Amino acid sequence: MQALYPLIILLPLFGSALIGLTGFMGPGFRKNERLIGILATSAVAIPFLLLVTAFASFDGTPIRIELFNWMKAGDLEVNFFYQLDQLSLLMGMIVTGVGSLIHAYSIGYMHGDSGYYKFFAYLNLFIFAMNNLILGDNMVVMFLGWEGVGLCSYLLIGFWFQDMAKAKAAQKAFIANRIGDFALIIAMFLIFREIGSLTFSDIVAADFGDNAYWIALLVFIAATGKSAQIPLFVWLPDAMAGPTPVSALIHAATMVTSGIYLISRIHPVFLATPEVMTIVVIVAAATALMAAFIAIAQNDIKGVLAYSTVSQLGFMFMALGAGAFTTAIFHVMTHAFFKACLFLGSGSVIHAMEHMHTVKDPQDIRTMGGLGKYMPSTSRTFWISTLAIAGIPIFSGFFSKDEILSSLFFNGYERPLYFAVWGVAVFTAALTAFYMTRVTFLTFNGQERFPQEKHPHESPSVMTIPLWVLAILATIGGFVGIPALLGHPLHIPHGLNDAWLAAEGGIGSTGLITNRASMVEAMHHHHSMEYFLLPFSALLAIGMVYFAFQFYKKHDLAGDERVQRFFGPLYNAMKGKFYIDEIYNALIIRPFVWAGTNIVLWFDQKVVDGFVNGTAAVVTNVGDVFKRLQSGLLSNYILLVAVGVVLILTYLIFG
Repeated sequence: MQALYPLIILLPLFGSALIGLTGFMGPGFRKNERLIGILATSAVAIPFLLLVTAFASFDGTPIRIELFNWMKAGDLEVNFFYQLDQLSLLMGMIVTGVGSLIHAYSIGYMHGDSGYYKFFAYLNLFIFAMNNLILGDNMVVMFLGWEGVGLCSYLLIGFWFQDMAKAKAAQKAFIANRIGDFALIIAMFLIFREIGSLTFSDIVAADFGDNAYWIALLVFIAATGKSAQIPLFVWLPDAMAGPTPVSALIHAATMVTSGIYLISRIHPVFLATPEVMTIVVIVAAATALMAAFIAIAQNDIKGVLAYSTVSQLGFMFMALGAGAFTTAIFHVMTHAFFKACLFLGSGSVIHAMEHMHTVKDPQDIRTMGGLGKYMPSTSRTFWISTLAIAGIPIFSGFFSKDEILSSLFFNGYERPLYFAVWGVAVFTAALTAFYMTRVTFLTFNGQERFPQEKHPHESPSVMTIPLWVLAILATIGGFVGIPALLGHPLHIPHGLNDAWLAAEGGIGSTGLITNRASMVEAMHHHHSMEYFLLPFSALLAIGMVYFAFQFYKKHDLAGDERVQRFFGPLYNAMKGKFYIDEIYNALIIRPFVWAGTNIVLWFDQKVVDGFVNGTAAVVTNVGDVFKRLQSGLLSNYILLVAVGVVLILTYLIFG
């Protein structure tokens, strides 16, 4: 079976090339949507089945996939080698599993689009790049995937590039990610200078000393780009410009989790630098809280989900900042289930609203209401995923979010700052339950606010079946991480014990406590606090969902006016997304544009072009002088020869 494992990497690439080239050269192939959809989905589903097989037979020994030696330059040797271990297996199953469902959903969603074949070629290429990122056994192969998903996100976000707003959103995503990518390149240079290797196994085992701080900080900066943390998060909400399956693919299980994966992969470097871990947890808390505030005031259904993603990524980074690496990956998994379902559900709603042709903006929840009566499958799966992200018990989000809150509280015994971060996380979790209940209720319940001459219809089964699969996973996916106090054998820990992800060769979830006295105190109070934290988290989520449901049931859309009065002037800032884009535009974009227009352009035209054009002018003028000597008259040439002979003789006689 291991002989087939290279297909995990190669099949998506082959699918992308086959669909892209055949579609480009064969107009007849472009019209065969069914065949294109089956080929593209199979190119992702088969790697998923291979990863499941590898997972089922995994004995703790990493499985190496050696394709070929790439290059050798001095001490640097780079090979296209891949590794299946605890972390890459889990991440690979998430990416290809959720990715194959998104591919299947896209068959119905993209029906009739003129770029149908290109869309699926881009999707397959995206999965190929993501597999390189998470399966590569060295940072160079990983970086190819890192850059690859950036390129594919540009192609997919700007897929409908005829719309200038969508084209600009793609450019924004590409440029914002380049900032973080530059930091990652510098980190790779530092790593190679210190240990002479970029293989992950060597990096994890190395002692970088004082340079660990700079390596960890640079990697975190890179992660803020890909995983949308302050200050580089601004591209992610604009990524909604792409087709909805793209939003689900980028926001749920692939590109935005790259930063969490990379930090988890080289986690010993971060554990060696508590200062960077503190920066991580502070930035993460600020990001989660800010995005939650913004989401409350948005009316675009995909916009709410986009800022929800930014906020949930903040939760994952809070877990990383607390040293709870397995907990962060656990939330990556549960988030992939419920967020993919939410985005695909929003796509189903938008698909239905567009086909009504009676509303100006098919994404504005103020033009919806009561859709549950017409779209039962979409409504039920959307509500299930809302309960999951809100943290209602039995649903997957409850278990992973409880792990994050517990890990923050646990680390507070040595670092009181983490108690404050825990408070921010609790408050943000409450806001999450509120705004997700709001968007779900105003979409599927309450008054019908669309014109009554037409009503929406449920999406076809090729779109609703993936919704139900994801909704089921959003319901039961958290049971692999039932808290230890309930005695579940598959528990993913946030303490100091071992589990599958934290076993030898995998990632740990050790926390940051190093002081023996603090550790003893924390462990002494740990289980007793679990009996408080677990029901507290559950009651908070249930209470906030119930409050929001009853609030909007009573006031419907008018409830937003009451929310606006409650927040006062802050609400306008929330609705304006805290004017961060405007601030960037004023402080960065406009000055650079001005400098480019008035300084760089002048320098280019007057100095660079002037030097080039001046050189050409000198040559031309000199040529004009000397060409006069070429008169074509024999007598002139004889005269010049005679003058030359005289000059030479004069030099020889008197020189």
